[in-house]
Amino acid sequence: MAAADNGTGNGLFPSSEMEEAGRRPLTPEQADKLPHIHRLLLGYYGQPKRREPRDPLTQLIYSMMASRTKTEASEAALRDLQRAFQAGPGNWEPVRDAAVRDIERAIALVTFPEQKAERIKLLLNQISARVGELTLEFLHKYRTDKIRSWLEQFEGVGPQVSAAVVNFSTLRRRALVIDANHLRVIQRLCVVPRGNAELTEERLMRLVPETWDAEMLDEDHMLVKLHAQTLCVFSDPKCEGCPLLKICPSGQRNMAELQLTAPQ
Repeated sequence: MAAADNGTGNGLFPSSEMEEAGRRPLTPEQADKLPHIHRLLLGYYGQPKRREPRDPLTQLIYSMMASRTKTEASEAALRDLQRAFQAGPGNWEPVRDAAVRDIERAIALVTFPEQKAERIKLLLNQISARVGELTLEFLHKYRTDKIRSWLEQFEGVGPQVSAAVVNFSTLRRRALVIDANHLRVIQRLCVVPRGNAELTEERLMRLVPETWDAEMLDEDHMLVKLHAQTLCVFSDPKCEGCPLLKICPSGQRNMAELQLTAPQ
């Protein structure tokens, strides 16, 4: 394969190394925090549909487009991009070689298509230059943290996107995708101290049971995201009847305020 095989040029190390550092023992209450939330959401919404993982490069392209864009629009934009250039898994060269304005037209359904079109073209060219071919399949050989560090060298690829690539794609590694929806729910529940998405993921991963594999983390993300879009919405959250109300300080405050302002 390309120069990526030996791992030295890309700053990656063999996956035979330890995947995670040792963690401090959790108290029983801490250890059950995330499983308890998961059980409550699962009981309320039911089992989410299992994801069909994409190859890492396709997932990376999708995740870059999906920022601040609804899932339906992101999925449609990916289909439009593939159709416009007869491209797709294993064949993203036509998009790499296309004009930015043509990529922009193909992904017009997403937010900020001008910026995203430029970044996608730049990304594909940079991967080709660094790897020697347009593929990310070599990432299967490497440690999760090294994969994420390597991906985050590219403009537009932050912790949320790198987590999506390693967790949602066929890499299927342990990571939590903390998008705006997930972050809102976790902050309202006060599960961990407030912080940005990167810090929140780091803190949450310390609470994740070691028995939770990549698929379980994906399922948990889907449930939390669904909850954020259904009841725990940005404005006027629907706290009454929420399955998490008994463990949600923010929801309990909201309900108390409603009772104080209710007509006597």
